[in-house]
Amino acid sequence: MVDIGYRPIMWHLMKYYAHYGHTDFVLCLGYRGDIIKNYFLNYSECLSNDFILSDGGRTVHLLNHDISDWTITFVDTGLNANIGQRLMAASPYLRGEEMFMANYADGLTDLNLPDYVQEFQESDKVGSFLAVQPPQSFHVISIAGDGAVTDIRTAQDAEIWINGGYFIFRQSLFDYIRDGEELVEQPFRRLIAANQLMARRHSSFWACMDTFKEKKMFDDMVGRGYMPWAPWDKAPAANLRPLNAINARVMDFSQTRGANA
Repeated sequence: MVDIGYRPIMWHLMKYYAHYGHTDFVLCLGYRGDIIKNYFLNYSECLSNDFILSDGGRTVHLLNHDISDWTITFVDTGLNANIGQRLMAASPYLRGEEMFMANYADGLTDLNLPDYVQEFQESDKVGSFLAVQPPQSFHVISIAGDGAVTDIRTAQDAEIWINGGYFIFRQSLFDYIRDGEELVEQPFRRLIAANQLMARRHSSFWACMDTFKEKKMFDDMVGRGYMPWAPWDKAPAANLRPLNAINARVMDFSQTRGANA
């Protein structure tokens, strides 16, 4: 729930999905989930939209809307649950859905979502995730047996890829998860063994917000008017709709990488 500009990072992420027509959200809540509930229960459209005030402040006419077409399901998935447990706890709200998307809710990207979805639809895989490269400031080293450094290079030069936290799954994912398991550990290993997990490399913009330094980076970008994760600021999205073969439901693991609230 840390702000980037006028709105929290979770809002930016949800707005990203909504721009492409995916407006049905499930929030997997845990620690301080009450803050997230209260935020949306007391949501003010005026904060990030133009409006006309008249009658001495008694009448407000909004000229734009943010979330009028969103449907948000708030699910208490446990105070200390891991990602796999949260996903299983929210699975009743996904019944009947052939596919769904999920997200860690702490990172933003300029990924072309329709292309990503189409790639997954055309595959026979159960799951897919976005593969991104760590920031240029990270370095990968090679060390000999005696401790001597034999090589050092940036993570990008070393072709290191990490999980970027943007997922697409088929319903059969739940057949690979056992009680108490972390999503990207045992279940993903089963998917790999069955050749049912794929990754989409993305070398353009991606950044997560885990530290104050990253919070400042996002604020500086907003201050410069550079928001590559915000396609709604670049082109009208009125004619965009969810692809027919995938439902517009997005799972938001809002409490899985620490207390985002």
